[in-house]
Amino acid sequence: MALVDRTRRGSALTPDGRVVTDWARRVLDELDVLVAGAEALRSRRAAELRVAASLTVAEHLAPGWIGELRRARTDLYVGLVVTNSSLVCDLVLGGEVDLGFVESPTVPAELSARRVATDRLAVVVPPNHAWARRRKALTAADLAETPLVVREHGSGTRETLDRALRRAKVGELRPVAELGSTTAVRSAVVDGAGPAVLSVLAVDADLSEGRLIEVAVDGLDLRRQLRAVWPGGRRLLGSAAELLAVALRASNVDRDG
Repeated sequence: MALVDRTRRGSALTPDGRVVTDWARRVLDELDVLVAGAEALRSRRAAELRVAASLTVAEHLAPGWIGELRRARTDLYVGLVVTNSSLVCDLVLGGEVDLGFVESPTVPAELSARRVATDRLAVVVPPNHAWARRRKALTAADLAETPLVVREHGSGTRETLDRALRRAKVGELRPVAELGSTTAVRSAVVDGAGPAVLSVLAVDADLSEGRLIEVAVDGLDLRRQLRAVWPGGRRLLGSAAELLAVALRASNVDRDG
């Protein structure tokens, strides 16, 4: 099929050549549309950050981090999913969020993790509980033998407590109630349902104002790390890396920590 006629006077498109040229022009026009659309999607994705955080982090730390990031990136939309640590890891592994924050003592091997803050769990009771007047510290065995109000399995707070009791080589928990949020556990304790073990971040105001009393426990390490998690083997980029940097600065954590 000849597309061009060449003569001594020059070259000219044949009828077939004019048809093919028209097709090519349409293809190039559609390619321009494709490139423009892909660029629009890329720009939109760059201006969106999907985050998941466990309840303690989401309620007491993440709002400040996100607020600081948004002040620097006014175009950025941040979506925050609040759930327990186990489900945060699932969301990160499934690619449903860009960055996660957890309070559990362990994370799946498939995830990269970086400490962003430290925390401590405290045994708390209402002022009218017998433990509030106790002068001698509890033992780990005392705690294990007492019906407690606890978080559900999969919660970082629950996992930290379970692990501490195992390390102390005492019996397993005997919960009087398992509740799905820190707020629910706190409210149950205030109302007299039983003692609980909660993050000091979550009960700081209650302790300061006398609604709850912290009870000392000997022989039980209830300290923990709060960590950022993301897919293993990947380097954090863009707004996810920026949010991690904000969290590290806010908590004065070394970048290599």
